[in-house]
Amino acid sequence: MPNNIEPHSKYVRYEFAEFAGKLEPVSYEIPTPTGREVLLKVDYCGVCHTDVHVHDGYYGLGQGKRLNLGDRGIKLPVTLGHEVVGTIVASGEEVKELSVGQQKLIYPWIGCGECSVCQRGEENLCAKPASLGVFKPGGYSEYIIVPHPRYLVDLGNLNPANASLLACSGLTTFSAIKKIQPIHQDEFVIVIGCGGLGQLAIRTLILSGISNIVAVDVSEEKREIAKSDGAKYAFDPRSDDVADTLVNVANGNCIAVLDFVGNEQTVDFGLKILKKGGKLVVVGLHGGELRYPIPFLVTKAITLIGSYTGTLAEMRELVEFANQHDLVNIPVELRELARVESAVEDLSAGKVPGRIILKIS
Repeated sequence: MPNNIEPHSKYVRYEFAEFAGKLEPVSYEIPTPTGREVLLKVDYCGVCHTDVHVHDGYYGLGQGKRLNLGDRGIKLPVTLGHEVVGTIVASGEEVKELSVGQQKLIYPWIGCGECSVCQRGEENLCAKPASLGVFKPGGYSEYIIVPHPRYLVDLGNLNPANASLLACSGLTTFSAIKKIQPIHQDEFVIVIGCGGLGQLAIRTLILSGISNIVAVDVSEEKREIAKSDGAKYAFDPRSDDVADTLVNVANGNCIAVLDFVGNEQTVDFGLKILKKGGKLVVVGLHGGELRYPIPFLVTKAITLIGSYTGTLAEMRELVEFANQHDLVNIPVELRELARVESAVEDLSAGKVPGRIILKIS
């Protein structure tokens, strides 16, 4: 594939040089892809809660303890952004199957490619990750390098801006939902946290034929969005006796909880409302510690699952699913790349009812 980039041309990516520091534009020379690498111009990039956590530099572990991401292999400076749709502008000499001008969704959860986990197709769980926007420069940028064509997925007929959400938000919810299936007609699924991920989860559940859905969120605005998306009931978890009320409206048949918040209170709430044989899938990373009586875990046969993003195969399946259904039609706000600092700040402060997507001109 010909490389149409002028030698020594410059581009800008937004990065932070210290955790919790400012996201500032830095000029770099546009890289020349080699081997199986592909260079794409970034068109759209979602702003995700994972970006907030990586920018903060830690996950809360409860009791004042932290998991410091600098100790987990994340090296500064960092260019965030892992929900990326881009247009191919060049590739290495070994790439024959792609063409300049093709627009692709990028799978960002790249592993080492060699270990047993990667060989099983679970690169998102690799112990030596090379994830774009975390360990490698991501989509808060004008250009991005992808190490292999296999990580590029055709969009089909999807809106490219909203389709960017499928690389993380959509994939994370899709993978979590697969972990609770099958759901029988009389069983209920509880969705805790109805921001961008929760909204996508409700839409995915409805489009999958699962209609008994209860939404739980502290925000009245997000509860209303959840009901408009198809949730039968929506509750404020701070209300008196809300757990008992929820169990009653579900006829004691809460078979699964999808927790998109992931703090001590939401996990405790989820465990309280599950029926025997139920599954709690924790996706959110707000942090804390888990406390639960072990005899209850055994006698109720509760399954507790941590779910982290999803596989490349699941993303391909998701894109096909999204093309067959109206999945990614959720509230989004487009912002220019230069406003990325405010986008991360607003998401961190809980001021985003849907999702912010960066549009790179």
